[in-house]
Amino acid sequence: MHIIDSHFHWWPRAVFEKLCKRSEYPRALVNDRGGYTYMRHAGVKDSPLQSWAEWFDLDDQFEHMDKLGHQVDVVCSIGPFSVHFSDLPPEEGRDAAMHWNEEMAAAQRKYPGRLWASAAVPLVDTKIAIEVLDHAVNKLGLMGVNIPGSVGADARIDAERLWPFYARVEQLGVPMFLHPTDAVFADMLDGYDGALHLSLGRVIEVSVAASRLVLSGLMEKYPGLKAVLSHTGGALPYQSGRMDKNTKAAKLPRPVSEYLHRMYTDTVSPHSMGMKFAIEYYGIDNVMYGTDYPCWDPATCLRLLDELNLSDADKQKLFYDNARRILNLRDPAPKAQPVRELALAK
Repeated sequence: MHIIDSHFHWWPRAVFEKLCKRSEYPRALVNDRGGYTYMRHAGVKDSPLQSWAEWFDLDDQFEHMDKLGHQVDVVCSIGPFSVHFSDLPPEEGRDAAMHWNEEMAAAQRKYPGRLWASAAVPLVDTKIAIEVLDHAVNKLGLMGVNIPGSVGADARIDAERLWPFYARVEQLGVPMFLHPTDAVFADMLDGYDGALHLSLGRVIEVSVAASRLVLSGLMEKYPGLKAVLSHTGGALPYQSGRMDKNTKAAKLPRPVSEYLHRMYTDTVSPHSMGMKFAIEYYGIDNVMYGTDYPCWDPATCLRLLDELNLSDADKQKLFYDNARRILNLRDPAPKAQPVRELALAK
């Protein structure tokens, strides 16, 4: 079967090697797992962002995918590191995001038709955010943009100053990947060597961030926004009725659940019932196969999905067609054949 993994992470080493040379926070250190320990600030204790060797070698990642017995293409998004670009001063954040985006564009060129990548943006300055977005999409050819759950430690991703940025995302028609980071809830969910935050904190963060996009009126004002929620939409499908009941003070023209149903999500839930409920809530047309690799095992994801006994038609949508349509994925243009000049008759 031909599969597109819509939630896949590859990180370029060049970005982290540069971070390792930084003497002040945020910075990174080489760890003993073949990756890096990323620290946003000096107070990070229980849950600094850890990576390991599997994050950094695309050839090895594709080799792992090939062992699944399917043809697997991937959509590369940033994940929890996306907050980094908004932790930096505006100009430094712009340069760091452009560096990241150039690495992503190079990977697209190296693996045409097998890898598509989305862009980093710094959100501390709206004008710079739009500049970086335009460069990534119109100059580098990246297929989408990543939105962290907060602007640094500021949870207001719905701030009015950012609305022109969201308007530009809608105008460009690119998907907007909303992935949690460790910037907002990690401190209040500390302890247990990070277990509480990793199991619940990120689910809460993506739920709150998506709710802000709705309750602020952004999803009403910009109905063409393609918001792609990670991790089966966090807690939102399960709490949809409560959201409708308790959000009337936001004075939206329609129930919150109507906006949520316009969003998209993936299958990243280590629980077949969670996958099933996401498909039932969002509809089979709005859910894409995704594994969160290398944070989760694709073979386990495939096994849990197999327990749902989906029809062949629904499998085709989930594993391939939805990603092509929702993310507007296009095959690379065929290489031009060299023109051979006819020899002149003598």
